Amino acid sequence: MNQSSTGSAQKVSFRSALAVLGSAKLLFFLAAGLSYLLSIWLWFSGDRERGLFVGLWVPSILSAGALLLSRGHHE
Repeated sequence: MNQSSTGSAQKVSFRSALAVLGSAKLLFFLAAGLSYLLSIWLWFSGDRERGLFVGLWVPSILSAGALLLSRGHHE
């Protein structure tokens, strides 16, 4: 393989890796958003204890996403 075809193959794999990473980020943000909405719904429907409990999932989901998605990117 020549130099230009190797470079284009690396660009394609880099773009596909970015697409997968973007999909994973979206999944974590979607899970956190749904948890947040469920928490609000529980709180205002009168089940405040469960609303608080589910509300605590939001930072946990976002933290887990940050930890899992940053794997291999630290020094």
